[in-house]
This record gives sequence, structure tokens and C-alpha cells, in this order.
Amino acid sequence: MTSAYPSIAPMTVPFFRPNITDEEIAEVVETLNSGWITTGPKVKRFEAQFAAAVGARHAVALNSCTAALHLAIEALNLKPGQAVLVPTMTFAATAEVVRYQGAVPVLVDCDPDTLNMDIRDAARKLQAVRDGKLLPAIHADCMVVGIIPVHVGGLMLDMEEVQFFGDRFGLWVIEDAAHALPAAWRRNGDEDWQRCGDGTSAVSCFSFYANKTITTGEGGMAVTDSAELAEQMRRMSLHGLSHDAWGRYTKGGSWDYKIIAPGYKYNLTDIAAAIGIHQLDRAEEMRLMRQEIASRYRAAFADLEEIELPREHVDRVQSWHLFAIRLRLDRLSIGRDAFIDALKEAGVGCSVHWRPLHLHPYYRETFGWRPADLPVATNVWERLISLPIFPGMRDEQIDYVANSVRKICNLHAR
Repeated sequence: MTSAYPSIAPMTVPFFRPNITDEEIAEVVETLNSGWITTGPKVKRFEAQFAAAVGARHAVALNSCTAALHLAIEALNLKPGQAVLVPTMTFAATAEVVRYQGAVPVLVDCDPDTLNMDIRDAARKLQAVRDGKLLPAIHADCMVVGIIPVHVGGLMLDMEEVQFFGDRFGLWVIEDAAHALPAAWRRNGDEDWQRCGDGTSAVSCFSFYANKTITTGEGGMAVTDSAELAEQMRRMSLHGLSHDAWGRYTKGGSWDYKIIAPGYKYNLTDIAAAIGIHQLDRAEEMRLMRQEIASRYRAAFADLEEIELPREHVDRVQSWHLFAIRLRLDRLSIGRDAFIDALKEAGVGCSVHWRPLHLHPYYRETFGWRPADLPVATNVWERLISLPIFPGMRDEQIDYVANSVRKICNLHAR
């Protein structure tokens, strides 16, 4: 394909940049000067503020959302040989934590509109497991005990429907809410909003990775209304010890500790929490910035017949972690990968969310998943491109991304 752009693009727009202010920097410096840089008072403060922000009773700060998911399923006693319903349209972590426990992730197709887990397909997959008719590697005696929905891009599922499904089949529910802060849902016509993490599942797990809606660099949070689950996750986050480091080294703490269980090293540091405290204060402000960018993209692409746009939902407060367009390949003379190459050549950072799990070698070779087993995800992922969207994007950057997409569409329209 002949290049439509000069070798040096007139502008470079990154896929993402964190929005860090002087307040975060000053809090980190204060933490460094305090002499307490690992899990301590800043983590406790961040946990309390985060629980209040989402409406949860308990929050456990961790070094990643992956750690939060792992501790959640461990606290709910997931055993080897059991199974968990997991969306195929997700990042590796959602399913790999199930494998950590020696359990089986049963992959579920996505809804063609939202890309979130299709609960109807979840019911079909559950029944197929029980009938011994799913895959040779997934036996009928592999009891399904839980479900982990993912709020793709920060657009929440109907969690009442998910909870009803879980109750109907005796499943626990853990939310992979890596994208969903701040986010909320309600049924059409309802006045009251329910925030993600406000009793929406047994445990809700959030991410503070560098490109998430708030960041601590690396980090995560597990929130729950269960004191028992919170205590188990907190204990297992630091080697299964009876006292965490903060409790042991404070004036009223004890030097002694006991190993109660073989735990993990998943705790968050005070340095990271120092960033998170101020990021959390600005979470809604930054969400509104993302929403404005999404609105600008939607207006810029409204008449562009070569792409489909993410739909706005009046019954959702969306975090807009992602702005994913879908190419109409029948109206373009190039495929998705070539479209991405053209964007990158133009200086526009972009990504794809995601290659579905069933199309990765591990899940294909270990369990025998085929593209036809999850047809919606198989089809849609080949058309997906996530465009830059982050707080602090300048007007000229937004316009440049929009114009670059339009130019590529015009050059390669059928």
C-alpha cells in the first residue's frame, strides 16, 4: 500500500497519557520524606476514601487488579476442577486467575452491541457443561460455581440481571471492574443509580494501571460488603500473616506474627497510594473529560459510513476507558491491521481490545476452543480499533485523530 502520509507525521498523538498534577507529586514527595514508603497510613487512607467513593463497606488495596481477582476467587474458595464463566472478550487476567486455582474458565460470547458478556450465552454454556456437551476437555463433573463479568470499556452490564442469573444457578459473582471507575447503571426509567462496587457483586475488582481511569502506576482494589471476605483477602495479600507490616511496626503494634495460610505478596505501597488519593479526588472530573472527547469523536464521525461508533446508553454512567470504533470491512478496501498501520504512520497511537481468549493458542490448545464456539467475538474483534482517549487531550489532538480516521476511510472507501 502506498503511503498517504509523509515519513514524519505532522503530529503525534499517543494512545494514552496519565493525567498527573502537582498534588499527586507533592503527596509522593511527602511520603518519601516521611520514611514510610511501603504499605502504611497512605494505603489505609486510600482504602477508606475509595470505599466511600464507590459505596462499599470494605476496600483492600493491592498491587494490581489481577491480584484483586485472584484474592477474590481464593476467598470464595474456588477449588481445582471447578469451573467459572468468563467472557472471551477480555484481557488475560480475568481467566488466568481461574487457572491459578486449578479451575476451568468456561468462555462466554459477547453481546454484539456492548461487547459485554452475553448472559444468554452464559446460560447455554452452563447447560452444555452440565450435559457434558461443551468440549472434550471440559467434563460434566466440572461444576460451574461462579461468574466473572467484565464491564468492557467502562460500560456496565445490568448487574441485577447478572445477580439473578447467579442466584438462579447458585453461582457467586465477582466483577472485573478494571475499566469501570467511576461507572454506574440503572434500569430504563429508574431514577436511582447504582455505582459499580456498591453491592453490585460479592467482590468488585478495580485497576489503577497506568492507562486506567485513575492510576497509581501499578495497582488495584478489591471492594466488598463482606467483612469476612475483606479480612481473608487482606490476610492473603501479605503472605497469610496474622498482622500486616503497618500493624507490626506502629507504636501499638506487636513484633510477633503468625503464618495462618500460604499467602501472596500483593500489597500496595504508600508511594502508589499517595498518587491514588488525589487521582480518586479527580475521578469524576477526568471521566467528564473522557466523555467530552467521546462526544467530539461521535460528532466528527457521525456521517462516516465506513465505521460503526460505540452507542451511548442513557441508563449508564460510562467511564469511557475506551473509545472503540468498528470498521465496516465491506465498505473498505483494507483490513483492520492495515487501517491501524495507516493510523500509526499518521502518528496516531491506537490499540485493539481485545483478541478474544478463545483465539489465543493456550485456550485453543488446552481446552479445544474453536472460532465457531464464540461467533460474535470471533467476528467483531477483526473490526475493532481503540482510538486515543485520555484526560488532557488537546483540541488539536482530538481533531487530528478524527481527521486521520476520515482521511484513511476516504482513501480506502469501496
